[in-house]
This record gives sequence, C-alpha cells and structure tokens, in this order.
Amino acid sequence: MRLTLRVWRQPDADAPGAMVTYGIDGISEDMSFLEMLDTLNEELILKGDEPVAFDHDCREGICGACGVVINGDAHGPERTTTCQLHMRHFNDGDTIDVEPWRAGAFPVVKDLVVDRSAFDRIIGAGGYITAPTGAAPEAHATPVPKPDADFAFEHAECIGCGACVAACPNGSAMLFTSAKINHLNVLPQGAPERETRVLDMVATMDEEGFGGCTLAGECATACPKGIPLPSIAAMNKEWLRATRKVSRS
Repeated sequence: MRLTLRVWRQPDADAPGAMVTYGIDGISEDMSFLEMLDTLNEELILKGDEPVAFDHDCREGICGACGVVINGDAHGPERTTTCQLHMRHFNDGDTIDVEPWRAGAFPVVKDLVVDRSAFDRIIGAGGYITAPTGAAPEAHATPVPKPDADFAFEHAECIGCGACVAACPNGSAMLFTSAKINHLNVLPQGAPERETRVLDMVATMDEEGFGGCTLAGECATACPKGIPLPSIAAMNKEWLRATRKVSRS
C-alpha cells in the first residue's frame, strides 16, 4: 500500500505545531497502525530526520498507553486501541491524518505524545481501597451478588487510554472517572470509602480542567473496552447520595 500521512509535529509543549505531510510505500495490510508508524520512523531516521514521537507499550490492547486521533476519530475507524488497529481498514492511496488527543487537560508533550497524568491524579484522589483486608481470602468468603460482580468487572475493564476525553466535544473525563468509581463502590471492599471516593475523585476531575458532560455519547462510542454510557448516570447517583449524606452529618 502507498499512503499519504499528515502527521502533527510539535517539538515540545511550548512550541507551535503543524501538520507535516509524508509519503510512505510498501505498507502491508497486516501491519498494525503503530507498525506503520514504526516504518515511517525508520525511513525518517535513515534520512537523518527526527522520528515521530508517539506513546506505546504492550501493543496488545491492554495497557492503554497508545492513542492518537486518526482521521478525526479517537483510535481510528474501528472500536479498538490504536495498537490493535490494522492497515487493512485503509485503502491504497489513502490520505490519513494523525493527531494527538485534543483536550485542554491533556497538553501535548511532543508530536503525538500527550501528558495524561491528570488521570493518575484522579485515581490518586480515591481510586483505591485502604481498608485492611489481610491475606487473600477464600473466593467464597465474601459473597457478591452476580449482578454486582458483573457490573464491577464491566467497569474495571477501563484501561485509561483517554479516548473518551479525546472523543468528547467538551473534553470531559466523566466516563473514565465513573468507571474507576463504580467498579469499587459496588463491591463490599470498597464500601467503607464509598462517599469520600466519589466526592474526592469528582472534585479532582473538575480541578484538572476537564470539560462538563452533556451526554453526547461520543465517549462510549470511542471506548475500546466498551464502558457503557449509563456508567456516568450511576456515578452521578453515587455523587448525589454522598453529597446528601455528608450534608446531613
């Protein structure tokens, strides 16, 4: 395949950026999108040019490190991570635009790399369990109703890639934050910190400068792990419950 790539190049966070056009040939339809970028970088290095910086790690759709906007879509035309998107979804002769996540809370570090540490600070505000649980208990020691277990597992699938924020017209992190809150709050181990968790994590999300949610639904459409849109409503319910409980105490 012969392709024309228009790639966002930005040397650092303070410098202006621009789309730069590259022609690339010999791309196999079996390559992943990141392997195609690897091929481009090999050619750039051989020419003595600066390679394109982009995030990646496991390349198995697990870690959430990769993520770019491809032709206007977070992670590209398929509902998957960028590393699992294959070039068979494009046609010979296509022009492909490749940009970083576009969100105020995700400042560009270099080229396609953005700073997603705001997610880490949201998790640090309460996305964990501090109650002492001792050694690993027997699997049946604390019964969990199957609907609650299914709900928890569904939300625990979030890999924190940031596609929800990049896809949202408001740059909202509601889907990410709701997934991290809901999967803990529904389990017995997360119950002791249920109220403080949702209040602290939502407050931190707002402090980080993410936009407000208007339920456009683009976040759930782009999420490679299928976190459902009703997750946001469940978090809002938890937040209202916690707010009322704190105001009464």
